[in-house]
Amino acid sequence: MSNADAPPQKPPLIVLVGPTAVGKTELSLQLAERIGGEIVSADSRLLYRGMDIGTAKPTPAERARVPHHLIDVANPDEVWSVARYQDAAYAAIDDIHRRGKVPLLVGGTGQYVWAVVEGWQVPRVPPRPGLREALERWGEALGPEALHARLARLDPEAAARILPSNLRRTVRALEVIFSTGRRFSEQQGKTPPPYRILILGLTRPRPELHTRIDARIDAMLAAGWLDEVRRLLEAGYSPDLPAMSGIGYAELIAYLQGQIPLEEAVHRIQKRTRRFVRRQANWFKADDPRIHWFPAGEDPLTATLPLVANFLRTAA
Repeated sequence: MSNADAPPQKPPLIVLVGPTAVGKTELSLQLAERIGGEIVSADSRLLYRGMDIGTAKPTPAERARVPHHLIDVANPDEVWSVARYQDAAYAAIDDIHRRGKVPLLVGGTGQYVWAVVEGWQVPRVPPRPGLREALERWGEALGPEALHARLARLDPEAAARILPSNLRRTVRALEVIFSTGRRFSEQQGKTPPPYRILILGLTRPRPELHTRIDARIDAMLAAGWLDEVRRLLEAGYSPDLPAMSGIGYAELIAYLQGQIPLEEAVHRIQKRTRRFVRRQANWFKADDPRIHWFPAGEDPLTATLPLVANFLRTAA
């Protein structure tokens, strides 16, 4: 077959994953600056306006270095489903390709990353507020684990993919089942996207990561995180919103409402962040052959750049 007859090369997509506080932001900026890239956030917390400090959102100076996408695109009372995120991410990636740039999908929200990389076919069932509210009340009465057990009886495969403690995802699965009369898992498939994909992962020893997490929490508080939470509450955003129940925000709200002392709030944030890191390790497994892992503490730019450059040459 001649070169003229060969099928066109798929455009490249570089993905950078890893746990929170590992150092993804700086490496993504350095890589993007060197390869003519733009960053597509795969962090569910960065979608929301006004939630800057507690989400470790890239600073204005960092966003001036490299164009970013899917940051500050929603108010805290908007709900972004996986399907909505996936559609927006594909649109951003395709726009970056059309302008001759290289997209870097960067983040630690496992659902978002794999929905894009694997091409999840997410059920496009519109929310039914009445049904959802009834399911949420049912979950609050029974407890998240008991509601998850009900889901397991209706759809064992879907239940196996959802943590028993994750009431929001359990409710959504049941909402889809009751709305369609079909198992949630039957409505989920995968159609790989039309990209050549390179996945990079950053890692650090767990004790080192915990030290960085604690230092980052202290820095966030020093930078005005409590004032940020106060402003959100004063703007009328309910503490019950999914965005406001995120790590750190729920704990600081409890402090501001006089339910716990600040020291206890900080302790809870630390513990909850550590649990989140463990969950991220389940999404991004150390033995996943698709992920090229690099130690974050040993000049990751020098380590990753040759692999990225070779990948882009092959894709050209």
